Amino acid sequence: MDVYFFFKQRTDLIRHFYDAASAPFVETKRCIDRGVPPFDDPPYDESGEPAFLAEWLQADVERELVGRAAVSMLSEALKQFFVTWERLTWTERPCAKCFKKAFESGFITGYAACFAEAFDVDWSTCPADMDVLKQVVLARNRAQHSDLVMDHLSHDEKALQAYPRPFFVRPEDEELDPNDTSFLSPTIHISREKLFEAIEHAERLTSWLQQRIEEHRHKQWTKRQADDGPS
Repeated sequence: MDVYFFFKQRTDLIRHFYDAASAPFVETKRCIDRGVPPFDDPPYDESGEPAFLAEWLQADVERELVGRAAVSMLSEALKQFFVTWERLTWTERPCAKCFKKAFESGFITGYAACFAEAFDVDWSTCPADMDVLKQVVLARNRAQHSDLVMDHLSHDEKALQAYPRPFFVRPEDEELDPNDTSFLSPTIHISREKLFEAIEHAERLTSWLQQRIEEHRHKQWTKRQADDGPS
């Protein structure tokens, strides 16, 4: 079974979903920034706030929600890639049971430990950035536990200890000193550029890992044939 084929179909869908779903919000912000219709005639206002500020902020939040949905889809697709190979290999799924300690650090760390032993995978040769993919899962987890009152999500203390310079942040937060406690925790920001970069890392990982698994399975099959000898 070509598990990567189905994974790639899902990542292509995630890319298309993000662009299609975020388009109206991106366009609203663009029109407000440039003062073009339907935002070319601001109402009279003595507050001193920029015109159509509420509409701009709402579009910004809505685009953030699209990003959170997309990164959640990517996290789940990664998990299902591992789960599918586990089901194809064993009748009863053993990884979480046999590598309980590793799974406490997340399913990517858990499956990496399990597959390293089961398929003789050397993770030092993986072409993907595993830290980026682990932060995909962290962003998904934070998105699933968002605050009803606050629109933005921030990186929690545990995540910042593991990744002092987070992958998913606004550009203005990228240069913040992680040791400076005078600042609030940086906001989780799923931009198109960072989302698509993370997807590329996920595709590199899954394509590479499937090749390693198939090579190992072929070696095992060849060894069994040799051990059995001619019929």
